Amino acid sequence: MKGLIGRKLGMTSVFTEDGASVPCTLIEAGPCYVTAVKTKDSDGYNALQLGFTERKEKRLARPTVQNFKKKNLPILRFLKEVRDYENAEGYKVGDVINADLFKAGDTVKVTGKSKGKGFQGVVKRHGFGGGSVTHGQSDRLRAPGSIGASSYPSRVFKGQRMAGRTGGDQISVRNLTIVKVIPESNLLLVKGAVPGAISGIVEIYKVN
Repeated sequence: MKGLIGRKLGMTSVFTEDGASVPCTLIEAGPCYVTAVKTKDSDGYNALQLGFTERKEKRLARPTVQNFKKKNLPILRFLKEVRDYENAEGYKVGDVINADLFKAGDTVKVTGKSKGKGFQGVVKRHGFGGGSVTHGQSDRLRAPGSIGASSYPSRVFKGQRMAGRTGGDQISVRNLTIVKVIPESNLLLVKGAVPGAISGIVEIYKVN
């Protein structure tokens, strides 16, 4: 496992050598600071804790701020622990990992939080077709219809698809291809769409 924390900047398109237009997501990947190194001897497992994006000191509790200062690190906003990080023993606290961790052609998995839609009905949430507007059914077009039987089982089964909160879930999209890496700006162009809104935090993992 090898990866970075990044920020989704939006979508664009690039042209290949044969003139084809490829839709891409632009991701600011890093710089990420190594904030902790965990080993099997001391912690029972191997992992690397990464930090991304600086924030104001006054917005954190004093013990957290002192922890960063003791390690000579900037005050970081997002922390993520990655287990079984490749060559984790080769890193030390304070090291910086940039977008040049990846190269064009790499296959990656991108994890992020999908856009929150709020409370939605069954048509938008589950893709229901809705009812007919004919035969006097003027106000039931987007209604869910029956949700359970009457005499038996006289209850609604668990997992019944109904209206409710939609979006805001952790989503992973696998087997995406990196089209281009711009190391001087820590930018990745990933073929296709990744979950989340613009400026949303994502995790990019290299698929071995």
